[in-house]
Amino acid sequence: MKREIITFGLGLGAILLTAQALRAQESGCTDRARMVERLARDYGESRQSIGLAGGRQVVEVFASLETGSWTILVTTATGIACMVAAGEHFERLDPPPPGDPA
Repeated sequence: MKREIITFGLGLGAILLTAQALRAQESGCTDRARMVERLARDYGESRQSIGLAGGRQVVEVFASLETGSWTILVTTATGIACMVAAGEHFERLDPPPPGDPA
């Protein structure tokens, strides 16, 4: 009985991982290197900022200073990057002076 439960659990896990991979492909997710290359080639975007979210995900803003297009990527620890937002009219801002809550 224990063996059947373990086998069932492994099978269910494989199904869930496959479903997650398919969902990632449908939602704008792919290998990070491929995504970054495409942003550079097709949109002229380069990384403008980076941060850590939740200790296991990297959030990056890519933008083209020439065209104003921008993209936000979230990359998992496995190297899969998902596009979570994109738009136009990117503008780089200088940091506010110390003490300014802006």
